Amino acid sequence: MAHKPDYLILFCFAFLVIFGLVTLASASSHLGQTKFNDSLYYLKHQMLYGLSVGLIGFFAAYKIHYRRYEKIAVFLLILSIAALVLVFTPLGFKAGGAERWVQIGPITFQPAELLKITFVLYLAAWLARQGERHQSFYKGFVPLFIVLAIIAGILFKQPATTTVVIIVASALIIYFVSGAKLRYIAAVGSAGIAVVALLVYLTPYRLERVSNFLQPDANPLAGGYHINQALIAIGSGGLTGVGFGQSTTKIQYLPEPIGDSIFAVIAEEFGFIGSLALIAIFAALVLKILFLARKIKDKFGKLLLVGFASIIGIQVFINIAAISGIIPLTGVPLPLISYGGTTLAVFMTMGGMIVNISKYS
Repeated sequence: MAHKPDYLILFCFAFLVIFGLVTLASASSHLGQTKFNDSLYYLKHQMLYGLSVGLIGFFAAYKIHYRRYEKIAVFLLILSIAALVLVFTPLGFKAGGAERWVQIGPITFQPAELLKITFVLYLAAWLARQGERHQSFYKGFVPLFIVLAIIAGILFKQPATTTVVIIVASALIIYFVSGAKLRYIAAVGSAGIAVVALLVYLTPYRLERVSNFLQPDANPLAGGYHINQALIAIGSGGLTGVGFGQSTTKIQYLPEPIGDSIFAVIAEEFGFIGSLALIAIFAALVLKILFLARKIKDKFGKLLLVGFASIIGIQVFINIAAISGIIPLTGVPLPLISYGGTTLAVFMTMGGMIVNISKYS
């Protein structure tokens, strides 16, 4: 029986979306003016192709009972995998050396982002209705490993290494919560770490990112430039920031100020206090979703909430940690904040599903 949705979750999502648009307006102003003679170009684009689609996704997901997804989860996952393959066809759109986009007419989107919803739906549905299968090696571990290997193989080819890390880590958390044996989780985790390590060693650009992380000052005008400028921006903000719209590093020094580096712009303009407040909002959102998952009795709903909380939490951590110099740079966007229509629409749709679950918990 439906009741009122969780208002804290609603507030967090609404705040992050609005704050993201406001921040994007500042972070992209100089870039938009320089490239398109329109300081609001990127904000308009985000609202047209991200926010509008995201609002449709949010309200649709809010209205549709979450249990309906259980029967079509496999179909949605197959569609997502098919979309992943499309990036290697003439419909694929290549940018920055990566093949991660599909372009159909004026619409460009990243199929990998869709997996952050569809794979969680599939895994939650599969583990919820299979009884004790999650504890079986041949009926639980092997099928999961095969599906993850297929998805990871396609994503590595694009390449989208960090997306693989986010999806695999979230899958292991869902698998653990479902009651899987720790040795199965350790096996998948170990295999994943070994594969990523091998890829880093064999691919020069990945190895360069790790080298730049370990020795950012070795070549400050080349490989270490991005992280050094990000740290300068963060440090320039001090306690309270230089003020909204007053960032100077975004103008000509900081690479990707509207993408994976947007947290550096936030830190410069809003300072340590503003950055901490943003992290607190993300933390409150993730923790509230997990508390809700602990309360709900329906296993499918519980695993969905755990999966979505994991996706959000892990991606936020990776983005902020990377731009703060804690881990190597990854290129992953900050959820609901960074520029990117597909990412914004996906996380807003995810929010609608979470709020829907809260109505029936």
